Amino acid sequence: MSLAVMLQGTASDVGKSVLAAGLCRIFYQDGLKVAPFKAQNMSLNSGITPDGKEMGRAQIFQAEAANIAPDVRMNPVLLKPTSDRQAQVVLMGRVAKNMDAVSYHHFKTELRARVREVYQSLAADYEAIVLEGAGSPAEINLRDRDIVNMGMAEMACCPVLLVADIDRGGVFAAIYGTLALLQEHERWRVKGVIINKFRGDVALLTSGIEQIEALTGVPVVGVMPWLDIDLEDEDGVALQRGKYAHSDKRELNIVVVQLPHIANFTDFNALAAQPDARVRYVSRAHDLAGADLLILPGSKNTLGDLQWLRESGLADALIAQHEKRVPVIGICGGYQMLGGEIIDEVESGLGAAQGLGLLDVATRFAQEKTTLRVYGESLTLPGILACVSGLALQGYEIHMGETTLGKTTQPFARLGEDKRDGAVSADGLVMGSYLHGLFDSGAFTRALLDGLRRCKGLAPFDGDAPDYAAWKSQQFDRLASAMREHIDITKIYQIMREHQEPE
Repeated sequence: MSLAVMLQGTASDVGKSVLAAGLCRIFYQDGLKVAPFKAQNMSLNSGITPDGKEMGRAQIFQAEAANIAPDVRMNPVLLKPTSDRQAQVVLMGRVAKNMDAVSYHHFKTELRARVREVYQSLAADYEAIVLEGAGSPAEINLRDRDIVNMGMAEMACCPVLLVADIDRGGVFAAIYGTLALLQEHERWRVKGVIINKFRGDVALLTSGIEQIEALTGVPVVGVMPWLDIDLEDEDGVALQRGKYAHSDKRELNIVVVQLPHIANFTDFNALAAQPDARVRYVSRAHDLAGADLLILPGSKNTLGDLQWLRESGLADALIAQHEKRVPVIGICGGYQMLGGEIIDEVESGLGAAQGLGLLDVATRFAQEKTTLRVYGESLTLPGILACVSGLALQGYEIHMGETTLGKTTQPFARLGEDKRDGAVSADGLVMGSYLHGLFDSGAFTRALLDGLRRCKGLAPFDGDAPDYAAWKSQQFDRLASAMREHIDITKIYQIMREHQEPE
């Protein structure tokens, strides 16, 4: 039987995903064949497995930390919100149905056996599994049908480490309150606490740690400092809290429009990793000023977000920046919004609308979602995009729209032998593509940024530009090293090996 441990949190965004990735890297470094697992993930950041299945980005980057290919068994249920009340349910990598919260809560009774079966299948192939919960196990209104926190820990027969975020304040109350709301058999399962995101001298915490251990009977196995490590975030909470509001002075100013239903904002982490590019996420019209490149990202509600662009004044501001010859790139839903007519009788139910009119394309939503990994090269392109002509590309597609090009646009890229992707305006100032992960293609990204530099009268970047895959691996190693220093990893191994289920 494989070893297993589960990270649960006192709340969302306490750092479970990152610490789970760190444990995956540590176990991999120690010679174990390890895999991540999260039964149910609610996120608009998703990716594609090698066999074309859709799963959460968090489990994909945790798989990267474990140095294995992503497998949809690592995230059997993915919920992609389309509105405040509805979500698309992706089951084992394929769209099952759209459901409201109440309907899904009842549906979980059907999912429980499937989730257990998938977990057991994955665990049979690995020596260790690092499980991640969602939100908090103290959500007592959801306990009876839980499949992702204590309900999942019971199915996996594994111990739990509780992660608490001290940066948001009230960390001891969060630990005590969470444990107090658990049922006795659930509290028994919690074998340790990790205090995360600490700033300052850890000696100041000693008396508090001693008291919380005495009050709960659960040891604190580590205090993780606030780390300046560049890893992907699971969902848009990081954007809401301004994590990406960098103030450093870099030569290139890249502005990403922060749509209400932004999807796959991790597409732009590779840009932010470049030493001369500052990436800003903005939601106000006046913040577009000064951009060297404007990006309209993916969306899980294209027509709803298009309407928001108009109501917020961002649509007019974006068009005004284009008239000043600021280049614009749209990815997936952003690509669709840059065009003309959009007919959507599938995703939002809003019918049809006119896009921003910056690209001569039209989009109609299909019933079937396209999910696949792709490889290809950019075509010979006009204007500022001439610098990226003929370069190798790779990425993945997740979309329900089919886009046709008009007479004044040309395709952006060739994928495989005969497929074309995207569209480019005649002057090269506007480009759209369905390729998520486009900027992970290092040569393409570096050529694009050097083209932007030339437009500003700057010489091409003279220095070592990071290979993004190598950069991510370095970040995982830094995370693992910090966790070994500040968390009792020996104790975690002991917890995993000595855990015994009650009779």
